[in-house]
Amino acid sequence: MKWLILIMGILSNASASVLVKLAMMPPRKFPSLNDPMGALSNWPFWLGLVLYGVAFLLYAAALARLPLNVAHPVLTAGAVATVATCSYVIFREPFYWTTIVGILLVISGVVLITVRVG
Repeated sequence: MKWLILIMGILSNASASVLVKLAMMPPRKFPSLNDPMGALSNWPFWLGLVLYGVAFLLYAAALARLPLNVAHPVLTAGAVATVATCSYVIFREPFYWTTIVGILLVISGVVLITVRVG
């Protein structure tokens, strides 16, 4: 159950990031002095904000079940890998071989941090 909570936190965090990116793309509007009410119809922004809150609550729930030195690196690395993949799939942002190597190194580092030897 603790790992499911952490995975749901990763997915909430990554989804929130994708939604905020979507919210900042035309034709959507962010609050400005010229059109302060324009942001009210920007549903990706508000849903992203809610999902960041959900991600925080799931992270807190994971911390109740996992050590901080395990939960935080797994959540952070998972979100980084998921956002990098989503940025390529959804927004067609560049995805270089160095991105793949970087993701693999981050995941390898997290595995080394969380593995218990001895």
